[in-house]
Amino acid sequence: MGTQAAYWSSRIVFERALAGIYLIAFLDAVNEFVPLLGARGLQPVSQFVRAVRFQDSPSLFFFSSSDMTFRVAAWAGVALSCLVITGLPSRLGALAASLVWGALWVLYLSFVNVGQTFYGFGWESLLLEVGFFAMFLGGTATPPNPWLRLIFAWTLFRLMFGAGLIKLRGDPCWRDLTCLDAYFETQPMPNPLSWYFHWMPAGVHRAGVVFNHFAELVVPFFYFAPQPFASFAAIATILFQGVLILSGNLSWLNWLTVVLCVPLLDDRWWSFLPGLPIVHASSLPVGPAYNTVVAVVAVAVAFLSIGPVWNMLSPGQLMNASFNSFHLVNTYGAFGSITHARYEIVIEGTHDAVATDATVWQAYEFKGKPGDPSRRPPQIAPYHLRLDWLMWFEAMSPVPTDSWFLTLMTRLRENDPEVTSLLATNPFAGAPPALVRARYYLYRFTTPDERRRTGDWWHRDLVGDYVR
Repeated sequence: MGTQAAYWSSRIVFERALAGIYLIAFLDAVNEFVPLLGARGLQPVSQFVRAVRFQDSPSLFFFSSSDMTFRVAAWAGVALSCLVITGLPSRLGALAASLVWGALWVLYLSFVNVGQTFYGFGWESLLLEVGFFAMFLGGTATPPNPWLRLIFAWTLFRLMFGAGLIKLRGDPCWRDLTCLDAYFETQPMPNPLSWYFHWMPAGVHRAGVVFNHFAELVVPFFYFAPQPFASFAAIATILFQGVLILSGNLSWLNWLTVVLCVPLLDDRWWSFLPGLPIVHASSLPVGPAYNTVVAVVAVAVAFLSIGPVWNMLSPGQLMNASFNSFHLVNTYGAFGSITHARYEIVIEGTHDAVATDATVWQAYEFKGKPGDPSRRPPQIAPYHLRLDWLMWFEAMSPVPTDSWFLTLMTRLRENDPEVTSLLATNPFAGAPPALVRARYYLYRFTTPDERRRTGDWWHRDLVGDYVR
């Protein structure tokens, strides 16, 4: 894994980048937590904390679940994230840095553990796991610890190798190399380049699946190799994640994966960046307490890894799961199954009290998910539009399956300002609609010829009513 003195700049980049991910996550909470989970949200936290024990889902919001508390906690997370980006806590010493990282972790754990469906994504647990281990990075003068670097490599290994295994055990298209024929069109939230990736030649799609298997099933073993092989493995992973970033909106999953690659890169890879101090001292004094704490953490990680390792070896592998309420040493995976047809729910309203054949229905447009066929898919990631993602899952069934969706319809009929703030357009900003309905469509990307003729990005066919 290289010498301790070879990773000073890597640690600086890692700290700033991880704080940047935290910043995005807390800004997301600032904008979305109250509309989704506040007093009049789609899944109110106040109801959740009455039904669940604190020890099963520890959160500061068991003590106060008011909308004001949520907003204060979210803005506190934003402030602390910005503080870490400045580097001030590290310069003040290991204890100060640890306290700030710890506060970030406790705050975000509090959001995730009461976030229910809207915070049930694998990258939430990943951020908490990486954020917890960041508490032990030390201060500016603390030599980078090789055991801590090994812990980050092990986290990255579980993330990538778990994703590779779940694909081999999942959809047959991963084995016959055809998954990318549908993936770019049916992924949760396509971006501006997804249409172009979808219409690449079939041979490019096959090669992409092969590269996926190589990046997820072969490369991860080299994270534990000596330099420069560990760095080469990290670079290969970054390139793979870069393709995913260019081709879709997967929240901050790919960005955080890139951040996890940083501790594997020694300082030679950062020589082009100005202002990064390369510390040449190879043996700065470190108190025995710090080394003891890191050793205890490493032993705890080894013990907590039993469940994830067993899961990876199991034919019934779970895709994303936490084995403890603190989201430490989790199991990961993504896209074990590919959606081969894209269905979308389009919500519409009207001022007419009684619907007739002459009724004019106006559609609500979401910020990220497909709606208007002429609208170009937007670039959202690394930001996370939680409602849009849940609408993708909801559309997998031709009838409503989650109570939050029916609550959404009710809030739209009420023209609730918090809920409508989650949408790109509200055609009833002046007065609430008299009726609201949801329709079910089959979407596909337009062909190149259709796009030239119509300018549309999507073609859609009405399947029927979803809710009326």
